[in-house]
Amino acid sequence: VHCHLSKEFSSTSSTTTVGTITSRVTRNGDAIMEKDSFNHEKLAGDRGMIDDIFDETYKEKEGPKPPMRYVWRNIILMSLLHLGAIFGLMLIPSAKIQTLAWAVLCFLVSALGITAGSHRLWSHRSYKATLPLRIFLTIANSLAFQNDIYEWVRDHRVHHKFSETDADPHNAMRGFFFSHIGWLLVRKHPDVIEKGQKLDLSDIKADKVVMFQRRYYKPSVVLLCFMLPTVVPWYFWDESIVISFFIPTILRYTIGLNATWLVNSAAHMFGNRPYDQNINPRENPLISLGALGEGFHNYHHTFPYDYSTSEFGWRFNLTTAFIDLMCFLGLASDRKKVSKEVILARKMRTGDGSHKSG
Repeated sequence: VHCHLSKEFSSTSSTTTVGTITSRVTRNGDAIMEKDSFNHEKLAGDRGMIDDIFDETYKEKEGPKPPMRYVWRNIILMSLLHLGAIFGLMLIPSAKIQTLAWAVLCFLVSALGITAGSHRLWSHRSYKATLPLRIFLTIANSLAFQNDIYEWVRDHRVHHKFSETDADPHNAMRGFFFSHIGWLLVRKHPDVIEKGQKLDLSDIKADKVVMFQRRYYKPSVVLLCFMLPTVVPWYFWDESIVISFFIPTILRYTIGLNATWLVNSAAHMFGNRPYDQNINPRENPLISLGALGEGFHNYHHTFPYDYSTSEFGWRFNLTTAFIDLMCFLGLASDRKKVSKEVILARKMRTGDGSHKSG
């Protein structure tokens, strides 16, 4: 099976050598950010996009910040969901082993719908997927119920392009709670909406699978996130309907949400910065364990176009192993990877030096 792995910016490549990497220093909020100017245009041409690369021209508006407006429906629903998850935790000793295994399987599949699907495939175009794989990832994405792919991609590209500014949907400068769940409980900052509307999402609009999901998103969530995980244990091995609903559905869904949110909150606050000490995101292996490889966050914000979101391959990174398996099976191709030489040059230039002790 031909499985192409494109090594971006390798020292042997004709596009760029490590010696020609230049940088410019820019301001990002209060933090000074050094950004590589090494041939983003070449890479953008390869992927057909630059909207996930930090925009150095953005300036936050002067004057007082707009008042927070609470979304009470979300506050009530999220509170009830987490209470239901606590009840689900208490039911675990009463559940059959098959039910617990089913809950873990539902968690893993739904997580891949986010990590391999809306994140690495659709938000960053870091690899290519065939129609059957895109259909599978879309089903898995509805099982995860974290907004439809189109909306997820729009918010995530804005997050990368305007990271840690008023235009970032879950700006970590506004504190742990805000970047974790608070951003979903209040109205978006006007800059998030304004910048989100200006993004080029033509690639997403052109994907018929994604737009089909968007059209039928609510019924797909009812069916895949709530009904399917509940009915299977109840029907196939006579699990009680209460346990079937509260463990594989409510508890699994809540853990999946928090695993994703921890990438927005904890991975922007706790950990080291071996690649770029001038940006907030950190390396956090614990979060990688829970989020299937998405905790190598200093690397990911430094090189958002790398399909692995890490330089360490399969280590704490089930999503990379999954994409590699799909590639081996001929369902994925054209994985984008940053070369070791470029990674080392970046560590030496902008890293915090922690890679030497690691």
